[in-house]
Amino acid sequence: MQKTFTYIDDHFEGMVKDLQAFCAQPSIAAQNIGMAETAHMLVQKMQEAGIEARVLENENGYPVVYGEAKGNSDKTLLFYNHYDVQPPEPIEKWNYPPFGSEIHDGILYARGCSDNKGTLLSRVHAIEAILKSGHTLPVNVKFLVEGEEEIGSPSFEAFVHAHKDLLQADACLWENSAKDEEDNPVVKLGNKGMLYCQLHVKTGNTDVHSMNAPVVPNAAWRLVQALNTLKDEKENILIEGFYDDVLPICPEETEAWKKVPSPEEGLKKRLGISRLVNDAKGDEVNIALYTKPSCNICGVVSGYTGEGQKTVTPCDASAKLDFRLVVAQDPQKIFSLLRSHLDRKGFTDVEVSITSAAAPAKTPVTEKFVQVICRAAEDVYDKPLVILPTAAGTGPRDVFAYTDMPIAGIGCGHAGSVQHAPNENIRLTDYKEAIKHVAALLFHAEQEEIR
Repeated sequence: MQKTFTYIDDHFEGMVKDLQAFCAQPSIAAQNIGMAETAHMLVQKMQEAGIEARVLENENGYPVVYGEAKGNSDKTLLFYNHYDVQPPEPIEKWNYPPFGSEIHDGILYARGCSDNKGTLLSRVHAIEAILKSGHTLPVNVKFLVEGEEEIGSPSFEAFVHAHKDLLQADACLWENSAKDEEDNPVVKLGNKGMLYCQLHVKTGNTDVHSMNAPVVPNAAWRLVQALNTLKDEKENILIEGFYDDVLPICPEETEAWKKVPSPEEGLKKRLGISRLVNDAKGDEVNIALYTKPSCNICGVVSGYTGEGQKTVTPCDASAKLDFRLVVAQDPQKIFSLLRSHLDRKGFTDVEVSITSAAAPAKTPVTEKFVQVICRAAEDVYDKPLVILPTAAGTGPRDVFAYTDMPIAGIGCGHAGSVQHAPNENIRLTDYKEAIKHVAALLFHAEQEEIR
């Protein structure tokens, strides 16, 4: 292993240049910008590293990149990642160009450098380092890299089910993680599910002069009234039956949560806020973030929103909502409950449509694969790996529900990587550690039980 670590140290500058070039290539799924180009660029980088890679056409969506590297044992790890990124807007909020891939004070700034191009290439570079440092790859590795994660992976489930035989593996290394607010490395064992939907109200054929407000229905007010029935001031979700399927936390998870540092102070400092919702403090923050479902308004549009004034009574209003769900909540069931709730409250006129949905999924903390990842981390980090039983975000883990393989995520980000926001960044020191962690994991997986 040491020869591999030395190779990483000696060739790290070239690895960083690879990452810069990859991040400089836009791949914005929501806008269909650079998708095919990025997929083919990734194939080339993987082939240069010694991985047999190719583009698998996806008739229902953006191309999928698949790669294989044969190892020295019959064990197989599947690496799941995505090459698409979030739109960079608002551009004016970036300190450096979002696709400039600039490095300042040891920090790389680029859209997608943390989510998910950095973590993806850290795995490619780990395999390169093992092979080019004179080793045989310890275990078989497969890469599955989609291009639709940032838009809800609409075609991913169908693709996976069509390629079940190709994707067989003993365990899966998921797409991402990041160091926490105290700079501890973190492994994530699951994610919340999500229901993303839109509410729409239409009260007439056209906006009218606001002098008519005493008699003409206002779509914006109607929408606000409907939204106000969904939660109380304590963040309790008021949809009847919403909490019925929420499961209690098992003892093993309870113990794991006790070891997870609270992000309270880091969040407040980084976001410039004085308090958290419900004045959550200490362990309450983790409990809320990771074990409780949520209902969030992502955006509201109605009437005139330009500069200056325009006195109108709007006839149209819409709101985008996301519900983050916990095991074993079903997003389709939650949608039905939402529809029934609005009807009971007298809002039959409010249209509701689903944009995307994903079920929650989680790997038990007791899985052997999790412990192997932790032991591999001891070869790299000067702090123990924090086990996060589930993440606050969402991803398509549920697509692999047909298999019982353990799934765990590690990555190269940090608490200030601001994924999805302007000035997304990673620290180069974290990137090098992420490469070494993946390499160490492969060596450990050869010698230890992963199932």
